[in-house]
Amino acid sequence: MNLLIDMGNTRLKWAMTTAGKIMTGSTLMNDQINRDNLFRLWKGVYRPRRIAVSCVSANRLFELVQSVAHELWLDVDIIPVKSQAQAFGVINAYQQPEKLGVDRWLTLIAVWQKYQSQACIVDCGTALTVDLIDAYGKHQGGLICPGLTLMKKSLGQGTEALPYSEASHELGPANFTEAAIYSGTLIAALGLIEHVLAKQPKNMQLILTGGDAGLVAGQLGRASIVEPDLVLQGLLCVLEGHL
Repeated sequence: MNLLIDMGNTRLKWAMTTAGKIMTGSTLMNDQINRDNLFRLWKGVYRPRRIAVSCVSANRLFELVQSVAHELWLDVDIIPVKSQAQAFGVINAYQQPEKLGVDRWLTLIAVWQKYQSQACIVDCGTALTVDLIDAYGKHQGGLICPGLTLMKKSLGQGTEALPYSEASHELGPANFTEAAIYSGTLIAALGLIEHVLAKQPKNMQLILTGGDAGLVAGQLGRASIVEPDLVLQGLLCVLEGHL
């Protein structure tokens, strides 16, 4: 049994693995990550053989996770995953491979290992990232923009009269501000994805992950696959291949 930890920009996700299967646990928001909450999260977990970690959040949070893991399971092997130039059949497009976010790297690995085909991978999280991989496993680069929540919050922080709201509304031109922001931000995200896809082969597989993946997938004008735990799947691939 192994432990997978995905430390994102907003929250910590984790899962236990056995026989190649992922069993996810409850998430923890980054502002709730402290020693007591981590102990509560994992105190009933059997000692893992190894722990694989993807971290794009603050180093201090990773150090805290590492410290708690060693308190719970003395001398457990912790593997902090880093982006590489080439691994698991995927070739990184970045000139400085380590600069590619490890979460994006792991989604590329997970998609390639599972589908072995060209794909457009969209992570609809705190940031909205789009990455392309060709039929030979070569990363074609990607794009980054604010995610839906970050777009809404930036409007609220940068203006006096545009409020932040988490409510959902009908998509389209609106007659009140909250609905106009909801539609404007969602259509902006849809437009980015559709613009990228318009320049790609029509048979390219579209795969979405991240917290807003279901919402975005439901508004796109083409078929897609929603994979909610691609980073965890990528961590499992790395762990299974780590000797």
